[in-house]
Amino acid sequence: MHPAPIWLFDLDNTLHDANPHIFPHINTAMREYIERHLDVDEHEATRLRQHYWVRYGATLLGLMRHHGTDPHHFLRETHRFPDLKAMLVFNRATKAVLRRLPGRKILFSNAPGHYTEAVLRLTGMTRLFDAVYSVEKLRFQPKPMLAGFRALLKAEGLDPRRCIMVEDSLANLVAAKSLGMKTVWVSAGSRQSPFVDVKVRSVLDLPKRVRRL
Repeated sequence: MHPAPIWLFDLDNTLHDANPHIFPHINTAMREYIERHLDVDEHEATRLRQHYWVRYGATLLGLMRHHGTDPHHFLRETHRFPDLKAMLVFNRATKAVLRRLPGRKILFSNAPGHYTEAVLRLTGMTRLFDAVYSVEKLRFQPKPMLAGFRALLKAEGLDPRRCIMVEDSLANLVAAKSLGMKTVWVSAGSRQSPFVDVKVRSVLDLPKRVRRL
C-alpha cells in the first residue's frame, strides 16, 4: 500500500481566479509603488515590474536585489484591497474537492501572509490546509527558486518524492519536478510539457486524475 501523498497547492489562479480583479489591482499597485520609490515614469515602472517577474519569478526579488526595497513595506503597500471579498472569483466546489483528496495539504504561495490568510478565510478554506507557506515564511525566496522549496521540505520533514505540486505556473512546476515531485499543471491552454505529470483545466478535475499520480 502506497503512503498518502503530500499536496502542495499554489493559491492564485490555482484555487481561485485572480485574473479578473485581483491581479490587475496588484499589478497597478506594484507599478505605482515602483514609480514612487524609484522615481521613474509609468513606462519604466511597468518594464521593471515585468522584467523582474520574468527573471526572478517575483517582482519583489528584483527590487530587493537591485534597489534595496524593504520587502515587508512593498508587500503591505501592494496587497491592499478596497473589498477583497467582492474581488474574489471562487468556485465553492473547490472545498469539496480538497476534502476528497487523500493526504495532507499545504499551501505554498509567493503571496504575502496577510493576503494569503485573508483569501483562505473569505473562501472558507483555512481548515483544509495543515500548513501555509507565504513568501515571508520562506525568507523571500519565492518559487521557482529551489531555496524556497527546500526550506518548506525541511521545515515539514517531507520527502519530495511523496509530494504533488499543483500550480498554474509551468516554471514553478519545472522546479518542483527537478526535486523529484509529481506535478499537476492547472491550465486551459493547449501547451504540453515533459515536466508535467497531469494537466487539468481546473482543480475540480483533480479527483478523477488522482490515480495517474
